[in-house]
Amino acid sequence: MTFSVASIRKDFPMLAEKINDKPLVYLDSAASAQKPLQVIEKERQFLCHHYAAVHRGIHRLSSEATAMVENVRQQVIDFIHAADSEEIVFVKGTTEGINLIANSYRHGFIKPGDNIIISQMEHHANIVPWHLLAGQIGFDIRILPIDNDGKSIFEQLDRLIDSRTRLLSFTHMSNVLGTVNPAKQIIAYACQCAEQKAAQLHILLDGAQSIMHQMIDVQDLDCDFYIFSGHKLYGPTGIGVLYGKKALLNVLPPWQGGEAMIDQVSMTLSEPAIINITYEKVPWRFEAGTPNIVGILGLGEALRYINNIGYQQISAHETALMQYANQRLSTVNSLRLYGSDERQGVIAFNLGEHHAYDIGSFLDNYAIAIWTGHHCTLPLMDFYQVPAMC
Repeated sequence: MTFSVASIRKDFPMLAEKINDKPLVYLDSAASAQKPLQVIEKERQFLCHHYAAVHRGIHRLSSEATAMVENVRQQVIDFIHAADSEEIVFVKGTTEGINLIANSYRHGFIKPGDNIIISQMEHHANIVPWHLLAGQIGFDIRILPIDNDGKSIFEQLDRLIDSRTRLLSFTHMSNVLGTVNPAKQIIAYACQCAEQKAAQLHILLDGAQSIMHQMIDVQDLDCDFYIFSGHKLYGPTGIGVLYGKKALLNVLPPWQGGEAMIDQVSMTLSEPAIINITYEKVPWRFEAGTPNIVGILGLGEALRYINNIGYQQISAHETALMQYANQRLSTVNSLRLYGSDERQGVIAFNLGEHHAYDIGSFLDNYAIAIWTGHHCTLPLMDFYQVPAMC
């Protein structure tokens, strides 16, 4: 390693905390990652010395704040290798990003009798929006199954895709199993099946868990949408990114209405009144209201922090940690691991007949923080026939 783990740890003030007079061991980054001082300081500096609304005024503070926000948009372009600033939409997080697409996609892209495909390992955020929409429109949801190792059986797409399949929406990496779906291979295969069956198919990739473990190139993946959250990437909560191909975003209608997403609004006093509205171009068409300016700037600082360390360094360190963890866990009697030996970043387990909550509570007494429960993936718990995992 060319960086010091000790110096990196010093960047994260929470890691110096103690619980029950014991040093904190934070192993819950899959739920939400701690924040480095650089991110915290960036937010503080803006609030103390530069705060103003964006896209509103011509005074210096507003102009500077607007430039800062748009600079972060450019950072995101570079970070995920997008082609254009108009392809980057700021959202609250992955959940809002998926809901945005679901509620915009319903207009002109999907109708009664059509179908979409999601996988068996999805987070509820990539299940519930589609379920709600299916109930309103009347399309079918088809499920891409997984095998006992927690890997998607993507060859089943040939069976699942037909001429009325409109969307394939799946996670790039399981937040529970650490399974990394071979997204590029799955997307290519799905598009091949869609072409053979004359389906107008789009691809949505949930990147909430994968974005912090590997370099992302959305053009190389050739997905139509890629969505991730800032808080798992060492950035603030309440901020995320929706990437969408420009040509597609240009024809999607806005989901939420308000300031910043309109071009012109006019009305008559007739009864009934006539209101005419034209909308901003993308991406602002999808950014209604005052954005989370502080969160955006914090996200930009988190991206800078990761780039300064380098994904190659992060990946090498993570691989070493995973190898060590897997080896040590293999010596624990009655421990059951879930998923495959190729898991990355996340290890899911249960211990004998003990409930996951009991294991989590026991470890908390020693200031060891892990995630316990169904992890917003109840269908995955059903597949493994357990109520919860650690």
